[in-house]
Amino acid sequence: MKNLFLFLLTFFLVSSSFAQRVENFQLKDAVSGGVFSLESHGEAKAVILVFTSLNCPFSKLYEERIVNLSNQFASEGFVFALINPHVGIEEEETTDGMKARAGEKKMDFPFLVDADQVVTKQLGITKLPEVVVITPSPTGFAVAYRGAIDNNPQLAESANIRYLESALKAIENKSNPSPASSRAVGCNIKLR
Repeated sequence: MKNLFLFLLTFFLVSSSFAQRVENFQLKDAVSGGVFSLESHGEAKAVILVFTSLNCPFSKLYEERIVNLSNQFASEGFVFALINPHVGIEEEETTDGMKARAGEKKMDFPFLVDADQVVTKQLGITKLPEVVVITPSPTGFAVAYRGAIDNNPQLAESANIRYLESALKAIENKSNPSPASSRAVGCNIKLR
């Protein structure tokens, strides 16, 4: 009985400390030329970071869905930003290309350059696209959800589990996203 009690206590302590703390970062926005700083979004309901690239076929399949989610939630206090960790690794991955794609797809949010992969490594990103939802609190920023956008990369209309949308609705209703993570599917990150 004592062992069961210790196991349950350990499980509870580990599961309650799941939220990963996120340090402030600053990345250049390829669209505006300005700097995006996490700490400047402390009043947001959440900051949604979508790790993506210009060449990954999976990332291309999700561009319209990301724009639609931003259109749906940005007016409610949610901040969206794309992050490209492949700038400078592949010839076609450039800031000019990012700016052009943002204009072509009517992306009305920052498209950030993580050429040194500082934020990518800090958050342990392995796939493109992979999303991280960060919520502010008086003690700092923490990951509320990480993983896939939905469960069908090929056809948006066939997705029957919309992980990101569900997470944002939960945050909007002042509750924790469930699930708090899912397995992202897509292109592998090419680490420097």
